[in-house]
Amino acid sequence: MIAATPSPLDAITTGIAHAARTAGRKPDDITLIAVSKTHPVEAIRPLLNAGHRAFGENRVQEAAAKWPVLRSEHPDVALHLIGQLQSNKAEEAVALFDAIHAVDRPSLVDALGKAMAKTGRRPDCFVQVNIGAEEQKGGCPIADLPALLQQARDAGLPVAGLMCIPPAEIEPAPYFALLAKLARDMDLTGLSMGMSSDYETAVTLGATHVRVGSALFGARGSATA
Repeated sequence: MIAATPSPLDAITTGIAHAARTAGRKPDDITLIAVSKTHPVEAIRPLLNAGHRAFGENRVQEAAAKWPVLRSEHPDVALHLIGQLQSNKAEEAVALFDAIHAVDRPSLVDALGKAMAKTGRRPDCFVQVNIGAEEQKGGCPIADLPALLQQARDAGLPVAGLMCIPPAEIEPAPYFALLAKLARDMDLTGLSMGMSSDYETAVTLGATHVRVGSALFGARGSATA
């Protein structure tokens, strides 16, 4: 009898669990964020029906168009904003998302602090670090990280940890290890790192949140997580 092929969700969950145990960690300590950006409601529902509840979107406007109806059906969903956030969208993001993964500059910290004070909502915040010092990428320079973290805490942001996207086409492990060290130095426990091609490596190096898109949904549009 031929064994059934596991679903992408089951395969990734198994990979996370194996990597966690290899590192002496508990699989339940890692959150798999299913990156549903650019994917329609019809593609998301099967994961919801399978019991998955953590999803990631890149854009406030796209999330606002898709998720109200889905959340009315599944109110226990946790929605993560994983893309760059414009300061003028801070209030909308605070109202919609449960976690914001790309806090990367003083102006955004100010805008988020004001939005949280106004709305009373306090989504978890991850400070994005430009871990590879790449000019084309968002993220706080490593040298500026202590000051930005202090500003975020002073503004009342619930800082959950750090986030990074390593340089493409390069072994990611040293960058993940560096982010983990920075987090330890800053007394932070959350590490948002690892995508479809490297989430297992990220888990072995301490990731608490992995952002997986194409391995779950397949390629569509600009989905590359």
